[in-house]
Amino acid sequence: MDTDDADTEAKRIHLASWDDRFWAWLIDVILVGAVLSAFGEVVGVFSVLTGSVVVSPFLGVNGLGLWIYWTALEGYHGQSAGKMVLDIAVTDERGEDIDYLTAAIESFGKAFLLPLDLLIGWIAMEDEYVRLFNELSSTIVVAVSEDDRVPADVEYVRPGE
Repeated sequence: MDTDDADTEAKRIHLASWDDRFWAWLIDVILVGAVLSAFGEVVGVFSVLTGSVVVSPFLGVNGLGLWIYWTALEGYHGQSAGKMVLDIAVTDERGEDIDYLTAAIESFGKAFLLPLDLLIGWIAMEDEYVRLFNELSSTIVVAVSEDDRVPADVEYVRPGE
């Protein structure tokens, strides 16, 4: 059986640094927090009137909002707004796009259980640059190169050229 060298060559994937991941997370938390705070007064009034005030930080509106946000955006194309700014993305372990179910699993840890998610990942899988829920969902966070952003078979023409 004849094999091509291109078929057997290993794919090189650059993992995102913890620093880039932190800044992307912070951008997302600020962005989602700003949107949720716009509705916060209304939600707060209704929750007090109905007696449904949530006291657990793990099950609050912010966690749910972040989980939906990350699931939707990372399930669509692997990037939240923060990840777009930092040029990083969530992929499967082969560097391919993930689906919404995988994004939901991956996002659950950072939305609701971030301290445990990080600590278990750092301790149990220290050289792999993954959180616990990255491991559970078979995902990684990668640096997005310029080559990945511009398709090889496309030429962009500026106005007036």
